Amino acid sequence: LLNNYYSPDSIYCGLVHHTVPGVEHSFGSAGHGLPVAIGMSLAKTLDMQKGKVFCLISDGELDCGTTWESALFASHHKLDNLVIIVDYNKLQAFGKTNEVLNLEPLVEKWRAFRWDVQETDGHNFKALLKAFRKLSLVKNKPHIIICHTVKGKGIPFAENKLEWHYYNLTEELYEKAKRAIC
Repeated sequence: LLNNYYSPDSIYCGLVHHTVPGVEHSFGSAGHGLPVAIGMSLAKTLDMQKGKVFCLISDGELDCGTTWESALFASHHKLDNLVIIVDYNKLQAFGKTNEVLNLEPLVEKWRAFRWDVQETDGHNFKALLKAFRKLSLVKNKPHIIICHTVKGKGIPFAENKLEWHYYNLTEELYEKAKRAIC
């Protein structure tokens, strides 16, 4: 898997394709995943199917108008089977999130849109599990878990470095990264 990640012959690239096992839809532009997830959530609700729909998005996708239109739609329809997980590492494709388009106050924005909002350390599995367990406690509201993360955490040459949004690992850098986190 990692030997050809992000290479021309890999199915695992920056924009994952729906032919990858477990990936429901292909997306080329940021901001399109949430509207699809909301459609899936609404369909489950109308069909009275149990289960949750999870949508992982980046903080950069919060710049997109479709994200906020979708957020209003989901809260209006009280889609409590919908869970957004935001990778809030404060870096996006073109720079620091607060310089490209400042999202703060992020929690208050989502609460104003009538969402159940949780914040957690996105690197702490116990904290994430605790957040997931709380989802069933709130009814008639969609859920968002804002995960505070660090891009490239634990890998000194990549941590908080914007350029690692695009770089490929060489074999040498892969070994160096492996030593840093193992």
